[in-house]
Amino acid sequence: MAEPHVLTSIDGPVARVRLNRPDKLNGVTLDMLRGLLDAATRIRADRDVRVVLIEGEGPSFCSGLDFAEAGKDKARVVRFFLRPPWRSTNTFQQALWAWRELPVPVIAITRGHVYGAGIQLALAADFRFTTPDCQWSVLEAKWGLVPDMSGTVPLTELVPADVAKRLVLTGEVLSGTDAADCGLATDVADDPMKPAQELIDALLERSPDSVAAGKKLLNGVRLGSLARAMRRERLYQLRMFRSPNSAAARKAGITKTPPEFGPRTFG
Repeated sequence: MAEPHVLTSIDGPVARVRLNRPDKLNGVTLDMLRGLLDAATRIRADRDVRVVLIEGEGPSFCSGLDFAEAGKDKARVVRFFLRPPWRSTNTFQQALWAWRELPVPVIAITRGHVYGAGIQLALAADFRFTTPDCQWSVLEAKWGLVPDMSGTVPLTELVPADVAKRLVLTGEVLSGTDAADCGLATDVADDPMKPAQELIDALLERSPDSVAAGKKLLNGVRLGSLARAMRRERLYQLRMFRSPNSAAARKAGITKTPPEFGPRTFG
């Protein structure tokens, strides 16, 4: 029997969630998204949990969506993309947004790659500790797409508008040091667990109620209309799926040749 793509363990007040496809640099699958949702649900129900750590097994945090694996079940992809009437997010978005909604602080520990869906998951955490040589990128630009897993909301909270646009429009790769300098990462260290543990110790010294209330209060103050933000992600991504320039970007990425773009079709 294959191992689950998400591993969850709880040790007293600390829950540890690990992406578990190390041989694929923790490329995101539909099963991994479902596993993230299940893990968040389990942790929310455990009132003894006070802090969550999210990590990747092996050398990388997450290399982004595994298009080849996810594309094997196109009907399921469509189901994940459609928004259920009782929620403002679709499944691609909710699998990551669920960590923002948890009533406990979430800390991401990143090494290796933080690409695409991976950077959006890291941004869904409340804090991000990274190694200096870790590579961060909103990689959707390489494939002619836009981030559509809730990542645009925390991205625009953390960095200035011009930085956010540069990252989304170019797919530029930042080092962990650069990510910390521009505000994407909370701190950078050769052993990112060390500053993370210092933060965990500090959080555990505070009332779990005030920590939970403080997180929800600050998130609520920052956000305007969540439904509008999520709707924009879905609509723009749908346009990207239909764009001939997106198809050219995907072809170039697969064949490792320069893309041949036509006239702009969006906007």
